[in-house]
Amino acid sequence: MTADDRIRSDGGIDALDPPPTDIMDEETLDPEALAQNAPKLETVVQLLNQPALARVYVYVCYWGPVSPPEIMDGLELSKSTTYEYIDQLVDLGLVDRDDSIRPQQLTADPIIIVEQYVPIVITPTVLHALALQEVDEDVEYFMDRYGTGKLIAALRGAGLHFAGKTTQRMVATDIDVRETEAMMIIYALEPALTVGRTHDPFFEHLFPDVHDQMDLSSLDEVDGAPAESDSPE
Repeated sequence: MTADDRIRSDGGIDALDPPPTDIMDEETLDPEALAQNAPKLETVVQLLNQPALARVYVYVCYWGPVSPPEIMDGLELSKSTTYEYIDQLVDLGLVDRDDSIRPQQLTADPIIIVEQYVPIVITPTVLHALALQEVDEDVEYFMDRYGTGKLIAALRGAGLHFAGKTTQRMVATDIDVRETEAMMIIYALEPALTVGRTHDPFFEHLFPDVHDQMDLSSLDEVDGAPAESDSPE
């Protein structure tokens, strides 16, 4: 969601006004501009379609510089799987690998895609939420039943809920799921919100209205997150 979203008094989200008719102008449709932007979209599509790969990207993005053994330990992956994902992420241009020291050090810049006229926002917090399906049965169930779009909507609803702006029942109504499913996914997505609020520089793009109002668990309670004393300065 973007800063243009209007939050209703009942905590729901009103639809945006229709987009301007001239949004697709000559500059937007210039072949050179489209060609330059295409790889960025393809990269994000890779992460959206491969939650296990997204999970490694988010770990490096949030906790880097990190070494492959640290990723193996933090995400409980085998050595072969870890290096396979690292190689993919390096090839996609998402992760930088420094081989000048041993063990090699990996870093990743946060990515963001914002389309205010749809609206949709993809940031590391969203990718983390999607990646949780690899380790959380509730997120896996929700994804299998409702797909990526509704999970992103649920993430927004979860943020509003933890900020005290909406109830579980209201989230269920807004995203059209059962109340028990809303309760389940709200709490399953809390780790993505907890880590994202501290480490995602684009967190405010998702929650421009409540980013500093959420009552969330501490980072020490998030599975897989390094202890704060071990995190890079």
